[in-house]
Amino acid sequence: MNDIHGNNGSLGNPRGIGDLLDVAVERAVPVVRALPDGRLEAATPCAEFDVKALVNHLFQVMEQFQRLAAKQDSDFTETADRVAEGPDWRERFGEEAHKLVAAWSAPGAEEETTGAMNMPAATVGSMVLLDLTVHIWDLARATGKEYVPEGEALAVVERLAGTVAELAPTARSMGVFGEAVPEPAGASAFERLLAATGRDPRWAAPVS
Repeated sequence: MNDIHGNNGSLGNPRGIGDLLDVAVERAVPVVRALPDGRLEAATPCAEFDVKALVNHLFQVMEQFQRLAAKQDSDFTETADRVAEGPDWRERFGEEAHKLVAAWSAPGAEEETTGAMNMPAATVGSMVLLDLTVHIWDLARATGKEYVPEGEALAVVERLAGTVAELAPTARSMGVFGEAVPEPAGASAFERLLAATGRDPRWAAPVS
């Protein structure tokens, strides 16, 4: 299962990316804060990453998508080991997440195009919203926790369903999404979203 790296601003949802990111971050930060040091090498549903590597990847995503919100060049070639920089990495994750929300809440962040591919900024913003939702589920499941979007977070899932439907053909051809997996019987909207990105919604951490 590969990494996720793109919305659809025409789904009829009036909430902006900054607002939806705020909702996603409110749920993401507690998951990261609860990650135990003893599980940093644990496998995740995103097979190319263990827990530590996925946290470092999310740091990189949050940093670079702040630049994209400001219509600046991004650089995903190097992933720094933010976890190794000090035991306060959970607090720093929260700080970076809130900076990301501020960046995408700034006037003009969703307007025009951004990034090397000159994609619509609203689409790019939905890409980071996808990362801060699906990869957080990856981290929760890797440590034996549930992550079920409810309440306001259902608006995030609705937005991302359109994003994934729009981007899936290209994303799969580039190895960004895995092939869609069968949805479990009675799948929720979030489980359908996970399945569309190539994840098994019922994935469970291996018993050690």
